[in-house]
Amino acid sequence: MRVTREQATAHCEKIFHRFWDHQLRRVKEQAESASRDQTRPTRHSGVPMVWNDGPVTASVLSFVCLVRHGETPWTLTGQHTGRTDIPLTARGEDQARTLTARLHDMHFTDVFTSPLERARRTCELAGFAIGATIDPDLLEWNYGDYEGLRTSEIVDIRPGWRLFNDGCPNGESLEDVVLRTERVITRVRQCSGNVLLFAHRDILRVVTARWLDLPGREGRRLYLDTGSVSILGYDHGQNEPAIRLWNECP
Repeated sequence: MRVTREQATAHCEKIFHRFWDHQLRRVKEQAESASRDQTRPTRHSGVPMVWNDGPVTASVLSFVCLVRHGETPWTLTGQHTGRTDIPLTARGEDQARTLTARLHDMHFTDVFTSPLERARRTCELAGFAIGATIDPDLLEWNYGDYEGLRTSEIVDIRPGWRLFNDGCPNGESLEDVVLRTERVITRVRQCSGNVLLFAHRDILRVVTARWLDLPGREGRRLYLDTGSVSILGYDHGQNEPAIRLWNECP
C-alpha cells in the first residue's frame, strides 16, 4: 500500500499529540502529589503525626548547656571560691555579655542559676535573668576550711591533698556534692526541652561526670575556664549520654 506525504504527516502529528498529552498528564500528577505532601504535618518534638503509612511520633533529643560564671578577683589569683559571694571583674562582666549572641538561638525551655552573685550576674548580663530559677543545688563546692586558699597553700597544710579524693574539712566531701548533682540532673531531665545552667567550675565538673554515668571523681579530668560554654546531650538516644561541646571560651 502506497502512503502519500499527507498521510505520513498526519500520522506523525497523531503520534506527537499522544506523546505530548502523556507528558502533560505526568506533570499534572507530579504537581498534585507535591501539593498533597505540603499538607502533611511537619515534625515537631513529641507531636503525633499521621502519614499515609500510619502514625509516627516525632522526637528531638534535647541538650543541657553549662555556663561557668565570668572572671572574678579570686579566679585570677587561683583562690578556692566556694560560698564566698564575690562579684565579677570588669572582664568577667564582658565575658558574660558576649554569651548573649552565643546562646540566643538555642531556644531554652528552662534556665537555672546558682544563687551566688557571680553566677546570677553572668546569667543577667547574658540576657537570661527573666524566668531563671535559682537552684541552691548549683552552689559551688563548699571548701570549708580551705575557702580562699590556693592549692599550693592547702598542700602545705595537708601534703598530697586532692579535692576529688579528700574533700574539705568543715565543708563538703565528694559524696555530698554528688548528691546535689544527682538532684540537678533529675530536674533537668524532667524539663521539656533544652536547659541552660549558670554555675561554677567544680560543681559543673561533677554534673558532667554523673551525666555520663561516670563516678563523680572523674570530674577531676575536666577543665573549665571562666565564661565558658559546654553542652551535654546524647548520641543516638537517651541511653547514650555524651559531651557535645566542651569549654568553648568567648
